[in-house]
Amino acid sequence: MVEIDKETAMTSRERMTLILRKEIPDRMGLYEHFWGETIPEWQKQGLPKDADPSAYFDYDMINVGGWFDTSIFPGRDELVEETDAWRVAIDSRGAKLKYWKGRSGVPEHVGFEIDTKEKWAAVRDRLLTVERSRLGDLAKAKEGLEAARKSGKYVVYSNLFVFELLRGIIGDENFLPALLLEPEWIRDFCQVYLDHYRGHYEVLFREVGLPDGMFIYEDFGFRNGLFCSPQTMDELIFPYEKQLVGFFHDHGLPVLLHSCGDVRKAVPSIIDAGFDCLQPMEAKAGCDVVELAKTYGRKISYMGNIDVTVLSTNDSAKVEAEVLRKVRAMREMRIPYAFHSDHSVPYSVEFGTYEHAVRVFRENSRYD
Repeated sequence: MVEIDKETAMTSRERMTLILRKEIPDRMGLYEHFWGETIPEWQKQGLPKDADPSAYFDYDMINVGGWFDTSIFPGRDELVEETDAWRVAIDSRGAKLKYWKGRSGVPEHVGFEIDTKEKWAAVRDRLLTVERSRLGDLAKAKEGLEAARKSGKYVVYSNLFVFELLRGIIGDENFLPALLLEPEWIRDFCQVYLDHYRGHYEVLFREVGLPDGMFIYEDFGFRNGLFCSPQTMDELIFPYEKQLVGFFHDHGLPVLLHSCGDVRKAVPSIIDAGFDCLQPMEAKAGCDVVELAKTYGRKISYMGNIDVTVLSTNDSAKVEAEVLRKVRAMREMRIPYAFHSDHSVPYSVEFGTYEHAVRVFRENSRYD
C-alpha cells in the first residue's frame, strides 16, 4: 500500500491510487484519449510537432500495453477488396471488415467466419493453451514498464474482454440473438476467454511485472441504451466480468472499465462486478457524471463525461460552463474523479479549445 502525505503535492501515481481506492487525493486526476486525426491537426494549430500529448498536458496515467493477441487465427490479414477510399479484409478473428483509409472510425461489419456454435466448437480448443507467442516481445515490454514506473505516473495495462470479443469474433447480428436463443454457446465462449486471459496474464505478470492497474474496454451500450437487457447481462456476461476483476484484484490491481454508450442501467452490475472506476460516461448518450455520483457516491470512482459536442463548438464560454458544472459538483460532493472527454477527442475540437478546457479544470480541480 502506498503511504501518502496529504500535506505535500502528490505524484500522479499517488493521486490515481487514491482515486481508484474511491478516496480523495490532493486534486482530481487527468487523462485522455484522441482520435487518430486529432494530433496531426493540432500540430497545425500550435501543438509542438515533437510533443507527446501525455507529457505536454501532464496526464496522470500511462498505458504501457498488456494487450496480447486473443485472436482465433493469429497473423491473419487477408485482403478481399480495395479502393482509393477503403479496404475490405478478413482479420485474425475471422471477421470481414470494411475500413476507411486515412480516417478513424468503427469499421463496417461485413461478415464473420465464426457465426455458429458449431464453427465455434471447431476452433475453441486452440485458445485453451497458453502460447507465449501471443504475448509479443516480453523483454521489450519489461523495459517499457520499468521506464513508465520511473515517470511517477500511474501505469496501466489494457485489453478488451468478452463482450467486445463476442462482437469482434461472432458479430453483433449473431451473438446478440444467441444471448437469448443459445445461451450455453455464450457461456462457453466467455469461460474459454476467461481462462485464456487468466493463463496469459499470469505469464505476463510473472515475466514482465505488475502495472499499477488494469484498463478493460467493454462497450455495453449504444446511444439509446444497453445492447441487451440488464437481466441478460447479469446472467451471461457479468459473472465472467466479476471473475476477471477478481483475478486482477487478487494481484493487487484496481480495474477501470471503459464502456461506451448509455450504460446507466448497467451501473449497479458494474459496481457489483467490482470495477473500481467507470469511464467515459458518454454525455451524448445521456450519461451525466453528476447524477451518477449523486446516485452511487463512492461505490465507484469516475473518469470522463466532458461532452465533446460542447468542446467541438470551440466556444470558450460553453466549454468553460461544461467543465465547471461537472468539476465543481464532483469537488463539492467529494467524489473521486478524473477529467477525460466523454469518449475520445475528435479533430473538430481545436487545440486552443482543449488547452482552455484543461486550464479551467486545473484551476478548479483541487479538493478542499
